[in-house]
Amino acid sequence: MLRLYDTRSRRLEPIVPENGRVVRVYTCGPTVYRYAHVGNLRSYLLPDLIRRVLEQHHIRSVVCQNITDVGHLVDDDAIDPTGEDKVLQQARREGRSALEIARFYEDAFRRDTAALSMRTPEYTPRASESIDLMIELIAKLIEMGHAYAVDDGSVFFDAKSFPSYGEISGNRLDALKPGHRVEGVDERKRFHADWALWKGADREMTWETPWGRGFPGWHIECSAMSLRFLGGHIDIHTGGKDLRFPHHEDERAQSNASVGHDVVKHWVHGEHLLFDGRKMAKSTGNVVLLSDVEDAGLDPLAVRLAFLEHRYRQQMNLTWDTLHAADRTLRRWRQRVAEWAESPSRPISADYARRAQDAFDDDLDTPAALRVVRELERDETVSPGSRFETFLHLDHVLGLGLSLDIGRPPVVPVLPPGAAELLEARAKARETKDWPASDRLRDELAALGVKVTDTPEGQTWS
Repeated sequence: MLRLYDTRSRRLEPIVPENGRVVRVYTCGPTVYRYAHVGNLRSYLLPDLIRRVLEQHHIRSVVCQNITDVGHLVDDDAIDPTGEDKVLQQARREGRSALEIARFYEDAFRRDTAALSMRTPEYTPRASESIDLMIELIAKLIEMGHAYAVDDGSVFFDAKSFPSYGEISGNRLDALKPGHRVEGVDERKRFHADWALWKGADREMTWETPWGRGFPGWHIECSAMSLRFLGGHIDIHTGGKDLRFPHHEDERAQSNASVGHDVVKHWVHGEHLLFDGRKMAKSTGNVVLLSDVEDAGLDPLAVRLAFLEHRYRQQMNLTWDTLHAADRTLRRWRQRVAEWAESPSRPISADYARRAQDAFDDDLDTPAALRVVRELERDETVSPGSRFETFLHLDHVLGLGLSLDIGRPPVVPVLPPGAAELLEARAKARETKDWPASDRLRDELAALGVKVTDTPEGQTWS
């Protein structure tokens, strides 16, 4: 049985579907105003892994992933209701309409997730096409006394009407302080921790409501769409660690207040990704897109393998060296699978399959599962046919396309001009223990694009 760490309960919880057959999963989707970088994409591996592991237990998943194409401001903590929408800002920069921007980057996101072998969710509702759902939900919250409208057409959620606020992040209402900036306290609010469900404004991408013209707050989108497409009982809600507060706290309050019970059973959050030791951001100049990985000649699924080398709850530091190593491992495994495919088929190795499955079930311990795969690769006591079947069985969860080279002619790597002579010279330098010459020749080979690795049997190259 799959067990996941529940952010709210602070412990591992078994995933048992409400009806015994289907697990309903909601995951916060992208804000489509720019390309998703590899740090963003790591968050979407989490629901994909959950789905794949559940399938191994013959449990079906229904996944809903929203598309935020309106309502997410450049600074969602600002009190200015006319603050600039991220999609509108990018549309102005690129000289295109907001709709063109949103659809362009939504399509790019779908291409990236497909390249990373992530399954397409059953439901991918867009915020701009779900406005009626949000208006209906806001009206219900007002009627139930959980929200209130103000003179400019904005609507706020009454945070004090939801006593269990803060159970996900630990940020309790009685401990929350108002903003320290001069403009940090919004006089329209009854309580400083109340948040906007609807923001009164008259500009592009606004809609008429009973309270006035405006646009939705970011948090109400997920409540409206998750309730509409998955219903009032959701088994798992995923997202990045940064969404715990305020986004998921606000979403939980809205959804629960509207139906009168806990909507989400398990809240599961993934950790951040660093690149070269720093948070990925334009300001630090280390934003890496999936297209950058492909332009470097690497298989995009090398990114997926690199992600799998770390548990989803573990902060990871991705580097170009890591990606190159993952690419080499991926190509080697595909080559081995293609070689084993030439042998008579044999049953799956029950021991290796069980150990890998135990790792997957233990809060998605993918690093442990990969160690099992590596051990199986080296185990000559297991027949090639059995290793073939076991690798492909485990790839149903790993999603690395390990069968892609079956039937293809082997790729024979070709050394660049002059590299063979350098390799020979380096081998002789190592025989005579001329380590400075050996290191210099390694650097010269690296400059030609040839990576040299020293093993007990001698040097190898790729």
